[in-house]
Amino acid sequence: MRFTPINPHFGARAEGFDLREPLTPAQIDELRRAMDHYGVLVLPGQDLTDEEQARFAQQFGTIEDTPTLVDQERRRLANMKINDISNLGADGKILAADDRRRMFNLGNMLWHSDSSFKATPAYWSMLQARVIPPEGGQTEYVDTRVAWDHLPEATKAVVRDLVAEHSLIFSRAQLGFDAFSAAEIARCKPVPQRLVRRQPETGRLALYLSAHAGRIQGWEAPEAMMLIRELTEFATQRQFVYTHQWSVHDLVIWDNRVTMHRGLRYDDKRYPRDLRRVTLEDVAPTLAQAA
Repeated sequence: MRFTPINPHFGARAEGFDLREPLTPAQIDELRRAMDHYGVLVLPGQDLTDEEQARFAQQFGTIEDTPTLVDQERRRLANMKINDISNLGADGKILAADDRRRMFNLGNMLWHSDSSFKATPAYWSMLQARVIPPEGGQTEYVDTRVAWDHLPEATKAVVRDLVAEHSLIFSRAQLGFDAFSAAEIARCKPVPQRLVRRQPETGRLALYLSAHAGRIQGWEAPEAMMLIRELTEFATQRQFVYTHQWSVHDLVIWDNRVTMHRGLRYDDKRYPRDLRRVTLEDVAPTLAQAA
């Protein structure tokens, strides 16, 4: 197994794995240590079925329950362990420009951490490319431990003990999307998350940021939103960003506890893009963990 850094601050290319086969205990330990250190791993050439991708993920934790998305009854993929990160409908055709699912999915272009809107948020995400457009559609990543390390001490003192509230409704409101059903609104009640988290494996502190964060407990909304925006802009400075140019069968794994990511624009009304994600749930709500 080889790990080659891909960014001065975080991330590595990981080679020497065939994820279609069960990993040995030693390989599992090595991959965990690499993830704890790098935050993002790129594993090229992993031609996995949905079932193989899910089996690989289950070696590292519990796969999240059904994703909290709009129009679940029109879901394309039968395997409920797989998140459909595509612009395709159940018929395999590209979604219409005004399709509600397409409008909702545009929120993936905002910097976010997967499932931060859940009381027990995400641990690792594992995204595999099946079909990619001829241009655009990259995914960008930042390591929020790096952002914390570079924050001024005065700012660290301000944010150290704050609690933010996260909801899918907060992130989609930034795009002007409010077409949620009553049932979806009920599933999207805001949940509290620490703004600063300690990664238990390394002891490093990280900003826990996401477009889903829309409030800070004890703060007035305008001041809270300005602080969240300020921290997000700081964390996503270009020198801190890794941009992944997808190749078919790439598998990228990231630790949602210490990273943010976003998709970049492509001509989604013309070209299909089919990526599939398995997400592991964290072990406990962030409020139950030491910061």
